[in-house]
Amino acid sequence: MKKSILKLFLVGAFSTLALTSCSNNDDNGGEVTNPSGFVANPGDFKGQLKSGDKITLDASKTYYLTGALQVNEGATLTIPAGTKIIANGGTSSYIAVAQGGQIFSNGTSSKPVVFTSEKGTPGSWGGIVLCGKAPINKAKTATAEVSELTYGGDVATDNSGTITYTRIEYAGAIFNNKKEFNGLSLFGVGNGTKIEYVQLYAGSDDGIEFFGGTVNTKYIVSNENEDDQFDWTEGWVGTNEYWYGKEGRNKGNRGIEADNNDSNNNLTPFSNPIIKNVTLIGLGKDYVGEGENQAIKLRQGTKGQLENFVLANWAKGIDIEHDVTLGWTSKDLLVKNVQFINVNTESSGKTSAGAAVDVTKFYSKANNTGAGNGVDTPTWAKGWTVGL
Repeated sequence: MKKSILKLFLVGAFSTLALTSCSNNDDNGGEVTNPSGFVANPGDFKGQLKSGDKITLDASKTYYLTGALQVNEGATLTIPAGTKIIANGGTSSYIAVAQGGQIFSNGTSSKPVVFTSEKGTPGSWGGIVLCGKAPINKAKTATAEVSELTYGGDVATDNSGTITYTRIEYAGAIFNNKKEFNGLSLFGVGNGTKIEYVQLYAGSDDGIEFFGGTVNTKYIVSNENEDDQFDWTEGWVGTNEYWYGKEGRNKGNRGIEADNNDSNNNLTPFSNPIIKNVTLIGLGKDYVGEGENQAIKLRQGTKGQLENFVLANWAKGIDIEHDVTLGWTSKDLLVKNVQFINVNTESSGKTSAGAAVDVTKFYSKANNTGAGNGVDTPTWAKGWTVGL
């Protein structure tokens, strides 16, 4: 009996030693497995997580993102509820998850994870970039324009992690007039990734943009971003519900900008998302801005199934452009049950050669609640968002 107890004691001791050797607590208080030696320094948060690194931040600390943080293949970054990450530094300050890496940013409605900046101005830092292995139509694989990481492949179920109850503020740092970060950029991200209850607030470019992939989303708020609130291209085919987009700060373009591929509108897989229950609010039907005061722009060959939309305060509700896109209308490109409120022109169409086309037959109108509460803030968005 004593020998058995001794054996159990020795086994327990060696087990504890083994666990301690591969998992320890660094100075930030978070649990860490870091064979590469990476340390999450709250005052100087940057660097590269490499294969085998499993870093969990400490919600009681504030982390200052001072440069690029990259989560490489085989590494994971976990950000618990209530964690705050403050970034500045323009294009040099961002978080990028490479193919095979994972991020778990999981807040709650009362304690969201918040990515923000000290300046509190659009474009203060880069934003968050995920690069997955799901199909795109640009090529078999491509290089992300804002992180230079590879994305794309043939793994539709690829999993880049989970982002829930997370707010991304003041992102969108600009490289040049053709290249800038978004709040959340999803490059070839697979449908094993979970994106729900996420806000993109006051960025200098788009709130959220999909570059191909199969990722699905639900309960997304995108507001006061200076370009488009939602954007897709390169063959994205996700399924989505409950989007609330609202322009502000007297600056903004489209509610949705939707493309297939700008170099070849016929490239496959075609962009073909399913999107239901959406409210898009503009800056007013007389707002001029950059001449893109449109709730929904569908072009460059995109397909899509859009249902239960409220479009309010726009110069134009729905704009369809290019021959390939127009060819999908009434078949693979439909807007069903759309409500127009304070919109100058409901719809317009234009061929690739610039000729006007009547597109009124491709959509149907009906009163509906959009994202859940018409033009007003939906119940699901209250408590963890700002600027609404």
